[in-house]
Amino acid sequence: MIGEVIGRMIIEIIVEFIWDIILNFIGGSVRWIYGTIWRTIARQPKYKFHEYINGIKKSNDWFDETGHFFVNNIVGILTIIAIIICLICFFN
Repeated sequence: MIGEVIGRMIIEIIVEFIWDIILNFIGGSVRWIYGTIWRTIARQPKYKFHEYINGIKKSNDWFDETGHFFVNNIVGILTIIAIIICLICFFN
C-alpha cells in the first residue's frame, strides 16, 4: 500500500517536472521568436534566448526571477492548443 503511494508520487513528480520543462521551453521559444522579430522591426536591443527561458541574471525584479517561468507555461499551453485547433481544422 505505501509502496504504491510512493510510486505514484514519484511518477507524478517526474511527469510534472518534464511537463514544466517542455512548456517552459515551448513558451520561451515562442516568446523569443516574437520578441526577436518585434525588436528587430522596432530597432531595439534584443534579449538572448536564455533570458526568455530563465529571466535576466543579476536582477532584483520578481518577474525576472519567477515570472518568466509562469508566462512561458501559459504561452506554451496556448501554443499547444493553437496547434491542436489548426490540426483539427486541417484534417476535417
